[in-house]
Amino acid sequence: MSKAVTTPALYDVTIRHTRTSPIRNAFRYRSFYWLVDADAPPRLPWPARLLASFDARDHVDVRESLRESGVTADRILMLTNARTFGYVFNPISVYWCYSGNDLSAVVAEVHNTYGGRHAYVLQPDSHGFAKTDKQLYVSPFYPVDGRYEINVPEPGERVSVSVTLHREDGDPFSATMTGARRPATMRSLLRIWWRYPFAPLRVSALIRWQGVRLWRRGLEVVPR
Repeated sequence: MSKAVTTPALYDVTIRHTRTSPIRNAFRYRSFYWLVDADAPPRLPWPARLLASFDARDHVDVRESLRESGVTADRILMLTNARTFGYVFNPISVYWCYSGNDLSAVVAEVHNTYGGRHAYVLQPDSHGFAKTDKQLYVSPFYPVDGRYEINVPEPGERVSVSVTLHREDGDPFSATMTGARRPATMRSLLRIWWRYPFAPLRVSALIRWQGVRLWRRGLEVVPR
């Protein structure tokens, strides 16, 4: 599968967040993500580099995370936001890690709005499902407990990523990202950027605004 995937590529995505307790809240927004070779991300010519650039400092050392889990990979596909005018925010980046043509692991790198990040090394089943204990404080309204069920089927003409939080009292939160592949040409980039300008900044602002709305509705903040 990995050998057949051409990079770079763009995905025009719809992202949905659904909170079921203790207060119901749901919202969705449109954005776009890049699929790139993690070891050789594209370097756009100037001035297009203002619209999209990639910096290793924006991410965990994925190969080190794999080594700590006893996993090797010779090709890693990364689904992520690029820097736009020097700014990037990635609530989640996904890495499909291959040894030859075999998927050896998937890494889900989660960032919170406080500058924290954590890499979950997953061993999905044949349908792309995996479970892992929650390790990072993400929402200010949930403690660091429970388990994630993460669905990360391999990307192709479409991409689909979902995360559901399971706790003893239910499944209070889920997020999904689905979208269609677009060619990573300059024309496609300009078109999709025009539709979703400053996408990383907009995503960061939307998440924070939803947090403010929930706080104003009486949801108590759980200390970090």
